[in-house]
Amino acid sequence: MKALALVAIAAAGALVLVATATGKEAPPPRGEITIHVVEHATTDAVTDTGAKGDSAGDVLTFANELFDRTNTRHSGHDQGFCVRTVAGAAWECWWTAFLAGGQITVEGPFYDARNSRLAVTGGTGVYAKARGWMQLRSRAAGTQFDFIYHLTLMPSR
Repeated sequence: MKALALVAIAAAGALVLVATATGKEAPPPRGEITIHVVEHATTDAVTDTGAKGDSAGDVLTFANELFDRTNTRHSGHDQGFCVRTVAGAAWECWWTAFLAGGQITVEGPFYDARNSRLAVTGGTGVYAKARGWMQLRSRAAGTQFDFIYHLTLMPSR
């Protein structure tokens, strides 16, 4: 019983760290939470493959800083890549966000001219059992992006 109480206290403490990184109040040790961070797309680089210019198969790589929802406090970083699927229109992407409570990985579309939703495919730390999706919204003429994670934290067994 004492060990179970210590585990619950440790999990709640880890979630407080996540809340601090995102500027939100501490979420419950399990249940639905929303985490909103802003990516500053400063390192994005496209490697041209195959046909010259924008074409299917080109690769976009990045490792950018993340800020809290108010875009004022550093909250972590990300790294990942995208493969061009439709020239001038769409990429398929995979990346990891590194936050105070652990990592969250996503996979899904990035559109040149509209917002998208990506699947949460895994995580570590307090996100180890997380399920959900991420809303991706462009801001600041495509130099910054809202990452809004909608997660359900599952209890550990």
